Amino acid sequence: MEIGAYSFGDTQLNADGEQKDTAGAIRNLHEAIVHADTVGLDYFGVGEHHTMSMPASSPGAVIAAAAAATKNITLGSAASIISTDDPVRVYQQFATADVISGGRVEITAGRGSSVETFPLFGYDLADYDELYANKLDLLMTINDSPSEQVTWQGARRPAIPGLDVVPRPHNGRMPIWLATGGNAGSSARAGQLGLPVSYGIIGGAPARFAPLAQLYRKTAEAAGHPASATKVSVAALGLVAPTKKEALERFYPGWYNLNLEMGKRRGWSDPDKRAFLAQAEAPGAYYIGDPDEVAERIVHLHGYMGHMRHFLQMDIGGLPHEYLLESITLLATEVKPRVQRLLAAQS
Repeated sequence: MEIGAYSFGDTQLNADGEQKDTAGAIRNLHEAIVHADTVGLDYFGVGEHHTMSMPASSPGAVIAAAAAATKNITLGSAASIISTDDPVRVYQQFATADVISGGRVEITAGRGSSVETFPLFGYDLADYDELYANKLDLLMTINDSPSEQVTWQGARRPAIPGLDVVPRPHNGRMPIWLATGGNAGSSARAGQLGLPVSYGIIGGAPARFAPLAQLYRKTAEAAGHPASATKVSVAALGLVAPTKKEALERFYPGWYNLNLEMGKRRGWSDPDKRAFLAQAEAPGAYYIGDPDEVAERIVHLHGYMGHMRHFLQMDIGGLPHEYLLESITLLATEVKPRVQRLLAAQS
């Protein structure tokens, strides 16, 4: 089981509760990734967002910088919004980072639950599914090409008639994951294509995703893909602190800030602390607690999902940076060995 973290960048707040500059959020994100590598975390993902509160708009650039400053940690997007980007440029950026890292970079291709990229880059939201299918096909074609020369034709982008796409990744190919928030069609698509699948679980009971993981594996098997290619990861919200009380007190203000902001944008009702507390207790979706509780809940979900990576988004709504760094340390040095011991005891 790999243990990791992911972030969209988190713009800090000043004493009056106002957002600071977004540049500071990117510097904090870089520091967090380097720290995660230093303390022994397995994975760090950078998700693409384009808002003032979550300004990690260019995961490839952040990961390339981190690739040069780290030694062991796997780095990836969590996720790249492939529907509204150019797959050639995405591949080139991540392949460049992969070469710099010595082969530690992955791409997670997503459709985007936050749709601000569509007006930003001039796409029609009505084309949501077709854009994703076409661009994912191009991304996979580039990755599967035996050389730099790529030939491709599709409906949503000009054809590529045997042109060079450079550089190639460190090992010739890169791991490409398919991101989904729980859509059955996406699970089946990942299985059909033989891609690893990453489930973003941000609400409800995580165990309810078990039938989707089962559908994914059955579809992959039916399509003739080897079991080694069928990997499952889980991305969730959470925070680790020395005590459960501290973890809840640290995470709630940011959760409230983020949900208040998202509610204004999407027409949601005001955030409810009772709903927060319900999600922060088993079987809820938030992994908030001390190292023992978080480890036990990860292993419990593994019994349903059989996943090989569990990673948490911790820095939301202006979480103080020192709390993020401490949580990363506890994930790597306390949660990770506990998870390994618990899984070993079950085998």
